[in-house]
Amino acid sequence: MKHFRKLILAAVCVVSVGFFAFRNDERFFEIARNLDIYATLFKELNRYYVDEINPNRLTKMSIESMLKNLDPYTNFYAEDEIEDYRTMTTGQYTGIGAIITPNKGKQIIYSILEDSPAAKANLHVGDEIVKIDGIDITTRKDANPDKLMKGQANSSVKLAVRRVGTKDLIEVNVTREFVKTGNVPYYGMLDNEVGYIDLKDFNQTAAREVKNALVELKGKGMKKLVLDLRENPGGLLDQAVLICNLFIPKDAEVVSNRGKVTEWNKTYTAPMAPVDTDIPLVVLVNGRSASASEIVSGVMQDYDRGVLVGQRTYGKGLVQTTRDLSYNTKLKVTVAKYYIPSGRCIQAIDYSHRNPDGSVAKVPDSLKVAFKTRNGRVVYDGGGVEPDVATELPALPTIVTSLNAKGLFFDYALHYRAAHPTIKAAKEFELTDADYQGFSTWLKDKEYDYVTQVEKDLGTLEASAKKEKYFDVIQEQLKALKTKLGHSKESDLAMFKKDIKHLLEREIVSHYYLQKGEREYVFRTDAEVKAALDLFKDMPRYEKILKGQK
Repeated sequence: MKHFRKLILAAVCVVSVGFFAFRNDERFFEIARNLDIYATLFKELNRYYVDEINPNRLTKMSIESMLKNLDPYTNFYAEDEIEDYRTMTTGQYTGIGAIITPNKGKQIIYSILEDSPAAKANLHVGDEIVKIDGIDITTRKDANPDKLMKGQANSSVKLAVRRVGTKDLIEVNVTREFVKTGNVPYYGMLDNEVGYIDLKDFNQTAAREVKNALVELKGKGMKKLVLDLRENPGGLLDQAVLICNLFIPKDAEVVSNRGKVTEWNKTYTAPMAPVDTDIPLVVLVNGRSASASEIVSGVMQDYDRGVLVGQRTYGKGLVQTTRDLSYNTKLKVTVAKYYIPSGRCIQAIDYSHRNPDGSVAKVPDSLKVAFKTRNGRVVYDGGGVEPDVATELPALPTIVTSLNAKGLFFDYALHYRAAHPTIKAAKEFELTDADYQGFSTWLKDKEYDYVTQVEKDLGTLEASAKKEKYFDVIQEQLKALKTKLGHSKESDLAMFKKDIKHLLEREIVSHYYLQKGEREYVFRTDAEVKAALDLFKDMPRYEKILKGQK
């Protein structure tokens, strides 16, 4: 009987292997068949299409169209994009350290990195680039300013720029350097005890930058820490592991990967001795904290190592790896999902099952599974990382949204700087009432019309009333409401002065003091930073949250 069972089991195994081999052979045949169709189609297009075709452009478009049906993180990089890919992963390139953005047909310096060649050459945010090494980019529409700016280290690039408030072009020679886009644009002390580290990326030096900031702040007397992961889209997995390791013991599990290629599945543990496993920690997160940011925040939550403050994170629990392709091209492909120590995967969107219209849906609450942190707190998978202390994003008035969308805060900051060579320190800067009135006057001939939500709702109500034959009954009331609630730019500028003034001051400060100054200014009204400081002033509450007693 036992011998018979063994024969049956062996037969099942042979059939299974044969089945899977058949399935693989069938899939490879389908791939080869479709590639042959594609190649034949391309040849016919090239031979008979009425106009000349661009093979590189068509191929790239077809590849990108194919990958769009998978997920947003599986991407193809053509040969001419490899330098941009390296910049993204290393955070380093050879150039001047200025971000150039098209604006109303002009090439404008939108931001300048701290201590970069552009900053040293006294270029300003808002300068219009007119010529690069004698090439007039206002007439040469095929010229790529970003590529023209880059070149060999220690080589010089000559720029002609137009600056608000000056008549003649300003010529500037800038020496290119290896530019490092830092992961930590700002760190410092919020008060005598609380340190702050702003982590905005996870490229190859992220962990080192965070560690250096942590050690320096501890040397300044830091006893509590705020780690800011808001607006951080993620990056390299190994850097997330090393940053977690700064706060948790050596050999503690950090994250594990599970995907189709089982030999690639791996559990990552903290490889080194930590810097500090006891310092009270608050991690700030929001809806744009993704991927590696969610690993760090999720691990801190799973080990009850720190309190998360802010809004639910994005929910990207997918892992990518880069594969080299022919002709110096690359494929960044999603290969696995990651799981943090509690066992949960925070991936919020199921890209493998699409709706008939091609859209994808979030994981419904009914399918989410409960897990527990080290202290027994209940946490859930499938929806990002939920903060322990939730804060709400302030709703911006419609006039603010319109002014920002039209670039009028940015434009007025240029006007203001032309008239004010210097301003107070970022922490102290404030517009006077006369300054604000000057801004209101400057806006008079600017186009920024808008429709408020109340006006939209009144329009919907009127349409419904007409459709259901109630319009005659409420016509007078609707007319009175429209008159009363219809927006006036002048009255809105007065009513929402606080919101407008804050964003205007922030924009102006960033033109003078760049990223660090902007960060220092924002501390005044930062709701999450305030919540963190309030929590640190009430350590019994902090401890209760970590014990699940809030």
